[in-house]
Amino acid sequence: MSDTTLSSAGPVDAKLIENLVAASRILAHHGVLDAWGHVSMRHPSNPQRYLMSRARAPAMVSIDDIMEFDLDSNPVDQRDRRCFLERFIHGCAYKARPDVNAVVHSHSPTVVPFSVTDQPLRAISSVASFLACGCPVFDFHNVSRTKGLLITNNEQGATLAKVLGEKPVALMRGHGNLVVAADIPRVVHRALYTEINAKQLATALSFGRPIKYIAEDEMLDPQRLGDSWDVWKNEAMGG
Repeated sequence: MSDTTLSSAGPVDAKLIENLVAASRILAHHGVLDAWGHVSMRHPSNPQRYLMSRARAPAMVSIDDIMEFDLDSNPVDQRDRRCFLERFIHGCAYKARPDVNAVVHSHSPTVVPFSVTDQPLRAISSVASFLACGCPVFDFHNVSRTKGLLITNNEQGATLAKVLGEKPVALMRGHGNLVVAADIPRVVHRALYTEINAKQLATALSFGRPIKYIAEDEMLDPQRLGDSWDVWKNEAMGG
């Protein structure tokens, strides 16, 4: 429900808003986001606020769709716009992790099987070495369900954030995943390569041979994502 007493944290640089829009379209373009799922960023002027699209298919998100929320996921200026039911995933992640400035929730297709089996999602690709620290799996055992396996309130969102801990990715049983990072390009990189690594691992497992996983001391986050971000953005935004 909208809280009409909330005031805006102020305008945000147009380039940052454009990148937030691009993130949704990039992940839709690569099949990580489907007709659902969402990307958000922490407000650059106020860490107690975040920005996310109104409820809309990620491939169709535009600058005009971006809304501001507090960390309880109340919209600042809702008007007649519909909000994502699972926005609490984002607000609770920002509450729990001051280091996080960007969040993705997706139904990344190849990741879901790893959320419902005893087969852990582990890093086998150097580009996905951020997964070497492990991917915990969230279930609804310790919270009440409201709408199937959806996160629809702050109690559920806080429990998911606790399961995530200090890691970059948490799986959500039978649902999808939560990916966090310090900025938009990095969270897109992580969300995309979580899916790619899941595909590669599924192939490696099918060989029925021992797998050499990426070790934690081999983890290396790319220092520069400018080239990949430019390619992804150009593809998704049409130049």
